[in-house]
Amino acid sequence: QLQLVESGGGLVQPGGSLRLSCTASGFTLDYYAIGWFRQAPGKEREGVSCISSSGGSTVYEDSVKGRFTISRDNTKNTIYLQMNSLKPEDTAVYYCAADFTIYCDPYYNGFDYWGKGTLVTVSS
Repeated sequence: QLQLVESGGGLVQPGGSLRLSCTASGFTLDYYAIGWFRQAPGKEREGVSCISSSGGSTVYEDSVKGRFTISRDNTKNTIYLQMNSLKPEDTAVYYCAADFTIYCDPYYNGFDYWGKGTLVTVSS
């Protein structure tokens, strides 16, 4: 069974950090670009960041540039999202998704597999 499982979410104070992980089972992520998405209460899902299959290319949504870092370890079949300087507006369910392609789609389209999400709450 092909699965993506996110972990690492939780409650953090503003200015704090979290590292999300996305681990695949049932398939290898080597040939997939991986995206992180989030959906805040009452809002549409949005693309946050994406990394190419090799890890050599990354993209970020403007509001997280300079604060979030996406990376991958293909030997562990895992993608990470390091989130620093967190703000209350970062509160959302975060999802990872896999797209069977080398490079990220700039519009975050075409993702084939999705995880069930992990909740990040930024609050004092």
